[in-house]
Amino acid sequence: MRANASRPSRDRGNPIPCSDPGRAAWETAVWLDPIRAVAIVDSLLGQRLTDHDALAVLGASNADRPGGRRAQWVFGLADGGAESPPESHLRVRLVLGGLPRPVTQHPIRLPNGTVVHPDLAWPEFRVAVEYDGQWHSDPEQLHRDRRRLNMLVSAGWLVLHVTSRRLYGEFPAVLHEVRNALVSRGWRRGVPA
Repeated sequence: MRANASRPSRDRGNPIPCSDPGRAAWETAVWLDPIRAVAIVDSLLGQRLTDHDALAVLGASNADRPGGRRAQWVFGLADGGAESPPESHLRVRLVLGGLPRPVTQHPIRLPNGTVVHPDLAWPEFRVAVEYDGQWHSDPEQLHRDRRRLNMLVSAGWLVLHVTSRRLYGEFPAVLHEVRNALVSRGWRRGVPA
């Protein structure tokens, strides 16, 4: 076994082996479904337990091991800007569906000076996608979300909302809608964004 994917250590007071974040990312990337794996690696990145450089070194130094190319692919899809696993799932599924990679939490300064960060954005096309989890149904959160939506639309952004039901039960329709939004704003498949 290579040094970059070392054996888990044991905390004397805890009988469960502990893995370092790099090994956890490696095992996740090699063994789990890629969409779930990316969400976990996103979380490791978002918590700053690892970074893209460390993952690149880990992937490159273990590329010839079983699962090495898959791990590199998963690491390449990872993004620490995702704020929840469903946001990661949505982003990865859109990219695997042939859309250009969105920017996570892209800062948008609105005319009134407010800065908002949509979950996913294609700034060059002024298209954003928001994942609306269960907590978005809270009346106060719904009020803030709609106010924010109105400000983004007023600033010339096309904003689509995706719920859990749509992400997991109607994804082909979601992919079609996002693709149409990007095309309506000038994106052409095969042309670099």
